[in-house]
Amino acid sequence: MGKKVRYEHTKELVLMSVFIAIIVIQAVIPFLGFIPIGAMNASLIQVTVAIGAILLGPKCGAGLGFTFGLVSIWKNTFMPNPTSFCFSPFVSTGGFHGDIRSLVISLIPRIGIGLGAWYVYHFFSKRGKQKIGLLVGGAIASLINTILVMGFIYLFFGRQYAHATNRAMEGMIVFIMGVIGTQGVLEAVVTAVITFGVVTSLLKARNHQ
Repeated sequence: MGKKVRYEHTKELVLMSVFIAIIVIQAVIPFLGFIPIGAMNASLIQVTVAIGAILLGPKCGAGLGFTFGLVSIWKNTFMPNPTSFCFSPFVSTGGFHGDIRSLVISLIPRIGIGLGAWYVYHFFSKRGKQKIGLLVGGAIASLINTILVMGFIYLFFGRQYAHATNRAMEGMIVFIMGVIGTQGVLEAVVTAVITFGVVTSLLKARNHQ
């Protein structure tokens, strides 16, 4: 392995460690990563995952998404809310118990953030539309998270979730579409704007080195 390859590998590991540390800090400090909204939490951690994925590639992006999933499990285990059983197999709230399906909800959508951000950005970047790629990549990555999380909740814990949030099961699909159309779209816009601003600035700084 040449010196340049070793240098790039070391730099990637350092940057990966920095992004992981940021995700952990966001999870620990209130309102920096998770924002309580009723029985659920809005998230800002997908922004960090999307930025890291675009800068470091799909493998690191998936790893950062996995880290996001782990901190989500941790938060819902040690700081539970009425729907935390959907996100942690170690939690029982309101008589409902989390299980292996909770891991799917916490991990798979978050891994999808990293993969989605990089592949969408790469698609546009190859066609000379880097700025559009940053905006669309950030937005799509966030929507992947919201759509998969809410979809898995309906599929795995639909009735339990409806009971925990005092809703009728018959109205769950409308509720989920409402979450995607409001909170999901807002998170997507925020992710797109911040991803565009941060990545553009970092790439300019790197090109001037």
